[in-house]
Amino acid sequence: MKALHIITGLGIGGAEQQLRLLLRHLPLQCDVVTLTNPGPVAEGLRADGVRVVHLDMQGNRDLRALPRLASFIRHGRYDLVHTHLYRACVYGRIAARLAGARAAVATEHSLGDAEIEGRALTRGVRSLYLASEKLGAATIAVSDTVAARLRGWGVPAARVHVVPNGIEAVRFRFDPRGRAAARARTGLPEDAFVAGGVGRLVPGKRFDVLVRAVAAVPGAHLLLAGDGPERAALRRLAAELGAEDRIHLLGERDPLGDSADGRTPGIPALLSAMDVFVSPSREEAFGLAVVEALAAGLPVLHVTCPAIDDLPADQAPGARRIGTGTEELVAALRAQQEAGPRRLPPPPVVRRYDIAHSAERLLDVYAHALATPSHPALSTRK
Repeated sequence: MKALHIITGLGIGGAEQQLRLLLRHLPLQCDVVTLTNPGPVAEGLRADGVRVVHLDMQGNRDLRALPRLASFIRHGRYDLVHTHLYRACVYGRIAARLAGARAAVATEHSLGDAEIEGRALTRGVRSLYLASEKLGAATIAVSDTVAARLRGWGVPAARVHVVPNGIEAVRFRFDPRGRAAARARTGLPEDAFVAGGVGRLVPGKRFDVLVRAVAAVPGAHLLLAGDGPERAALRRLAAELGAEDRIHLLGERDPLGDSADGRTPGIPALLSAMDVFVSPSREEAFGLAVVEALAAGLPVLHVTCPAIDDLPADQAPGARRIGTGTEELVAALRAQQEAGPRRLPPPPVVRRYDIAHSAERLLDVYAHALATPSHPALSTRK
């Protein structure tokens, strides 16, 4: 079987990295088309031996992309098309039907109660999503929470399949030497209490709450890995609070490891350097960074995380759910600081979300989609 994955962009993000990990574990010939932004993940995919094509789409309403995409699918003779992220799902499913692909599936990575990928869930956004969803054979949810949201939208339950995100847990195993090296390279005192966060610097992640909380804990430092439009505002906030020397905005870091020259710590080394991990976001579709932190043996404070919240409490004993207020987070951080540094054994939830298991479940969805009666192509032009 030959599969084509279509994604909106390939900058560093959860959906983008999840695609790269999945392709390492799928025993199929897979190519990737990115509609926009062939960023760092595109480079990583090519290094893995995956063919990546940039469609150079110019905005959400660049309809010229549709025939180009359909032509690419047709001439590539792909058996199955798998789309990722909102824009790619809409255009990709239409293009797959135009090209006469045997089956199309889509993964819903970022559906919240009130937004999808940071855009408000207006009536128009929802209507376009549902109309294009009917063109595919299956829609994949990354958590039970997202599956319930899809069914609540009106997607038939029989079309919704849960394939959770996954990680390569061994990459995040705590490393004392990596901890010392990452702290030295980041300019942290060896004995400092360090809170951490990972994610896009956008309003929905609420990293401003984390900055305020760390600033209110004397001697505490924050390692915040990620980039986005809120970076300048977070830097200004740290300065206003008199904590600019304790708030470390690190920019994008490789989720899979250190830089090639070893000088820039990646996410695994940064997790080893932390003492507690915090996820202050009100809405998440899965919560991949939380699972990675648990794999590193870190205590975790989170507002919401479907990857954990959908399971019994004994699956993630190191995770504590907190409210949205700054004062509660300050109190929780102070308690962690007083308890001193500690590492926990990776909890059962880490084994549950092994990427190899996710790949196996995805193959089952592919088989189901290919067995579903296909629709004729909307166009037979060559």
